[in-house]
Amino acid sequence: MTIITDPLFYALAIPAVIALGLSKGGFAGVGQMATPMLALVMPPLEAAAIMLPIMIVQDANAVWVYRKDWNRRVVAIVVSGAIFGIGVAWLLAAYISDAAVRIFIGVTTILFVAYSLVGMLRIPREPKHPGVASGVFWGALAGFTSTICQAGSPPYQMYALRLRLAKMTFVGTTAMVFALINWIKVIPYFALGQFSTEGLGTSLALLPLALAANLFGFWLVRVTPQEIFYRVTLAVMLLISIELTREGVVGLSQ
Repeated sequence: MTIITDPLFYALAIPAVIALGLSKGGFAGVGQMATPMLALVMPPLEAAAIMLPIMIVQDANAVWVYRKDWNRRVVAIVVSGAIFGIGVAWLLAAYISDAAVRIFIGVTTILFVAYSLVGMLRIPREPKHPGVASGVFWGALAGFTSTICQAGSPPYQMYALRLRLAKMTFVGTTAMVFALINWIKVIPYFALGQFSTEGLGTSLALLPLALAANLFGFWLVRVTPQEIFYRVTLAVMLLISIELTREGVVGLSQ
């Protein structure tokens, strides 16, 4: 089995995979730091391609664990939009700047988090009926950014958090949405030639650690109170969005 042997790669890959496992366990957004970390030592699409097989296995695990806790309407709406976004990303992948995408999604999400924290945006206490138009829009953006730089979580959460779903329903719905998105992304990644023997071997080598972190994430979500869960989610979104914006600015300035 051929794998990447650069020690610096693993110094970044190990915390990235742990974060990804926690994300798939239910702390949506945490895993979004995985690809940007690996992108420090390799092209972003190549880094994303290494993460994708790991994510697919973790997705299957998460879908099984949360198989009874998901909102079918939300999944149908978001994934419908995501298919369009993935298609656009496929067409533009060779031309669009990762830095520009990171700045856009980072700034948008920072504004959303700030708006929420100061109380200007009232997230309802009870679940609300998912809107189709807004869900398709944010789903398309999630599919696009997920394909380009594995940053699909903030657009999805811009839609899903406002629905104020029950904690486990939110987690299960998120697991189902990204399981489907990640399987769909296999097609453009394969067509773009991003899968390699070395990359797939490296994915396999990292998989045990990823699954262990995944199991820890399942436990952590179940023991975390709902209000704290939402606060943690917003805090994680803010931190990741700041980092995405910083990376984007640095990337454009180079």
